[in-house]
Amino acid sequence: MELISVVVADSNKLITEGLKLILSQESDISLIGEAESEDSLLRLLGSEKVDIVMLDFTARNFRLETISAVLNQFSGVQIVAITYEQEGETIVNALKSGVTSYVKKDCHLDEIVSSVRDTAQGNRFFCSQILRAIDADHIDPNSREFDSFACDPVKLSAREQEIITLIAEGHTNTEIAVKLFLSPHTVNTHRKNIMQKLGVKNTASIVMYAVKANLVNVNNFLFSK
Repeated sequence: MELISVVVADSNKLITEGLKLILSQESDISLIGEAESEDSLLRLLGSEKVDIVMLDFTARNFRLETISAVLNQFSGVQIVAITYEQEGETIVNALKSGVTSYVKKDCHLDEIVSSVRDTAQGNRFFCSQILRAIDADHIDPNSREFDSFACDPVKLSAREQEIITLIAEGHTNTEIAVKLFLSPHTVNTHRKNIMQKLGVKNTASIVMYAVKANLVNVNNFLFSK
């Protein structure tokens, strides 16, 4: 039987020890280690083969961007978010950033263990409390393309907003590169970063975001040649 290798990432030592105790009792789970900060997590992932990271991105020394930092550098790793009570908006942003499963720290122990197993099998897992929270906010956890965008929490640089606007206006990467005096490769990198931040997969979704965020004039967009 192949073991599921897990890292616990949380700056709260009590929580970390509790999760380690829970997971260590499961015969199919191998606890690789723990990390108390984003930097220590990335170092650990660089030295060990890890399947699952149980991460509290709201904890001290971590952030929402920790999710993308992990996934961008370690493509084989999946993330189970484990936090205290969060609003639906925070859950949405975590899902957009690439979290596969989401549980609360006060969930039933069986749910915490199931979140690891289900995620390792390629499924998504949400504890009952998280399901109630996302249901209350009309969020579909199985969809990576959300019907509405949480524009305010998404932190886009001025350059990224500029590129989104040009994409929405129908310009190609090459045309954008010429306009902004950048290389096409740099524009493509910005485009990928934008899609990752917004949690979208195609140009149409970028255009939708640009319209909803008022980055483009919808009338000019609709009636342009």
